[in-house]
Amino acid sequence: MFPLGLAQYDAGVGGRVAGAAAGEQDGGAAGEGREIIGAVDDTFLERMLLVFMDLATGYLRLEEVAEDRTYTTWKALVDERLKVLGTEVLSLVSARAKALIQLAAQGLECLSMPAFFHVVHALIKSYALALGRHLRHAHQELKTATETLARLQGRPQAAQDAPEAKALVAVRQAEVTRWEEAHHTYRRHLETLSLTLHPFRIADSAPQTSAQVESHLQEAVEAIDVFVQYHQLPPHHATMIKVRKQLPALAALGDFWWEGVRRDVAHAAISPMGGRWAAESLLPLVYWEHQVAHTRCARRKAKIRQALEAIQGRLWPSCAPPMPAAPGPQIMAHMGDPPGENLSARLVSGGGPQRCPRAAASQSARLAKAQVQGVDGAA
Repeated sequence: MFPLGLAQYDAGVGGRVAGAAAGEQDGGAAGEGREIIGAVDDTFLERMLLVFMDLATGYLRLEEVAEDRTYTTWKALVDERLKVLGTEVLSLVSARAKALIQLAAQGLECLSMPAFFHVVHALIKSYALALGRHLRHAHQELKTATETLARLQGRPQAAQDAPEAKALVAVRQAEVTRWEEAHHTYRRHLETLSLTLHPFRIADSAPQTSAQVESHLQEAVEAIDVFVQYHQLPPHHATMIKVRKQLPALAALGDFWWEGVRRDVAHAAISPMGGRWAAESLLPLVYWEHQVAHTRCARRKAKIRQALEAIQGRLWPSCAPPMPAAPGPQIMAHMGDPPGENLSARLVSGGGPQRCPRAAASQSARLAKAQVQGVDGAA
């Protein structure tokens, strides 16, 4: 997932891990720890490396050369690091290797989430490359037809042959247009998959359950199947079966995210009405602001910005007095949450070694950041 060469270790990552280790010693001495969203993978360069990353901060918590990548090896190495850090893992993003799934479910007893990058990559290998070949061939055929027509100009037989040549150019141009539109349509299908994974619907910022997310994901995959049949692309049944099997696990992040929100709301001790307002208005506002700032794909960024502007317009209509760009600690303080510990701040934080009681652990904070790494990696 994040391959790093052994030659780069001492010069680059080594310093980063060493700096983190110094901070770990200070945090460990103070008895502080925190919960993280982790990602694990193995890389093959000069030698095999086992890598464990904290997605919210980007810190490498483990990078070890290993002779094998079995569950036993992973478990021993990760347990040792977590003990030093005083850290617990809320969820683990990984490929669908059995050892990594077992590490999450059995070893760490946490949610195992598929890496969305691998899902999109499988779809791209199956169909995007075939679309690209069709488009390149169509462009080549158009170029040949256009050059043939140009050579006929000025020749004695031009009046006789030119109409047929012009008709062929028109046919080739239509083929180019067809495959360009198909390419854009397929990219929109992939974007739909990505935009569906958020805890709020992109269309109206309404909260989504895991069941709703899974249903929308299944619809998006079905749309890809219909697209493939319409354009008569070579089918990849095994790939589509593999993708469909991962959809429930991808969608499971939704309910997990909302469970973290409920814990935050309970810790904030706000009223039921305030909790509903936070879930329906404050959280989508803060969430979309964070996503706009961290989404690299221009098309997805534009759609997320539209969702953000819609929720801003709902909260602060033009007739209302000017409001700050984002709610600060003082807003939630009026709802019973101390300044600096408000729900919106915890949602997009994920920084230093802060330790909350487990019942008040801010899962939503780190999940808001971790989704950027897991989802936007496919851009």
